[in-house]
Amino acid sequence: MSTELLTEKKKTHPYFFYLWGGLGSIVMMFAGLTSAYIVKKSQANWLEFEMPTVFIISTVVILLSSFTIQMAVKKFKEQNENQYRGFLSLTAILGVVFVILQAQGFKALEGNSISLIGPRSNSAASFLFVITLLHMIHVIGGVIALIWISLKAFSAKNALNNEMPVKLISNYWHFVDILWVYLFVFLNWVG
Repeated sequence: MSTELLTEKKKTHPYFFYLWGGLGSIVMMFAGLTSAYIVKKSQANWLEFEMPTVFIISTVVILLSSFTIQMAVKKFKEQNENQYRGFLSLTAILGVVFVILQAQGFKALEGNSISLIGPRSNSAASFLFVITLLHMIHVIGGVIALIWISLKAFSAKNALNNEMPVKLISNYWHFVDILWVYLFVFLNWVG
């Protein structure tokens, strides 16, 4: 009987299979985009430009948010409801700040006469725009999930009774953080 209980506890929840399946799809999408970026870069009309400093700041912000989501998980496990709520909310705020900084990066590029889309655009800038915009959309999805979980944490009598949403959003959030670091390094030094 105790072996059955241990086996039951070791089983992975189906939501994690859905999450990892979705993350695998996202990885494939960005692998395709970065591969296309490399191929397109070899063409003669490729425009070389520096990424604005605001993208570095946004990278620091998203790395900090990875720390705050991990602290939220830790506080959840410690049953520290107030700090759990605080770190969860702070992660959502940092996600919003990240998106705002990314938008400011786009404005900075446009301010340097680098058109991201339209007839005056170059494929280098358009690739940067599409890749970072798609990442921003995934971050916004994570922010929405964080806000939903935060609202549940603030409204529930006992917000510390279901670990599943916290684990899922933590895994997703770390994924979008790591994905941005990969994209940032790729766009600055590899691509």
